[in-house]
Amino acid sequence: MKKLVGLIGYPVSHSMSPEMQNAAFQKSGLPFFYEKYEVHPDRLEEAVNDLRTKGFAGWNVTIPHKQAIMPFLDEISEGARKIGAVNTVVNEHGKLVGYNTDGAGFVKGLMRHVHFPIEHANVLIIGAGGASRAVAYALAQAGPKSIVITNRTMEKARDIHNECLRKQDSVMGLEEAEASLSVFQIVINTTSIGMKNDGSTPMDLSLLVPGTVLSDIIYNPFKTVFLQEGEERGAVIDNGVAMLVLQGALAFEKWTGVQPDVELMEKIVLEKLGGNYVNR
Repeated sequence: MKKLVGLIGYPVSHSMSPEMQNAAFQKSGLPFFYEKYEVHPDRLEEAVNDLRTKGFAGWNVTIPHKQAIMPFLDEISEGARKIGAVNTVVNEHGKLVGYNTDGAGFVKGLMRHVHFPIEHANVLIIGAGGASRAVAYALAQAGPKSIVITNRTMEKARDIHNECLRKQDSVMGLEEAEASLSVFQIVINTTSIGMKNDGSTPMDLSLLVPGTVLSDIIYNPFKTVFLQEGEERGAVIDNGVAMLVLQGALAFEKWTGVQPDVELMEKIVLEKLGGNYVNR
């Protein structure tokens, strides 16, 4: 008998998760089946109760439900509470537990490109939205020398610093961050700037040092203008594919207790995007 898992969001038609997850379930010989479900915000509580009643083993959560779903769950992990969002729900013997695998998935992908001790790294995170919170929290667990959040709205950056980061970490205005770019060994864009492929970038990279690891959580377009400019300046670039795949792989593990074939999952996503990994 198949165990059901899936994705809830609004909309979800663009999601590649079903193909990625079902291929991994099949490869692992596990009786799981993953489907996507479009859930209007007004019907979220009803949908959660329905999934519980039907005995779903768990599900992923995407926009706009990552925060709104939290009151309807039985328990929230410490990481998800700190981040303030849930992207993975696990049915643990009838108890619905919310986790966040976004940040941890991102960090696992990022570390493929970091060929120096992370404890020596100064990290700059651009943006102060939900993705920034997940990335900041997970990075703080990895133990870099410092993390700086830069954002146009400083209040949001301070909130992340207070709730997700450490005492040695800080916030910085965008102009100051651009002027200080040479001190950072890792620079991460967590904003949506560049997604429209209109030539816009979240930051001026004039002072970027060659060898800096430059990451963008956007994966479509496959290589944003931000990454193109960084590559031209000698950066080691990293797009959002690994975050997409590895957060899904971590969810897979939480549902099944088994590690999936990550290479297979990556292959499926890359084929659908029509690209190749950068600097891999």
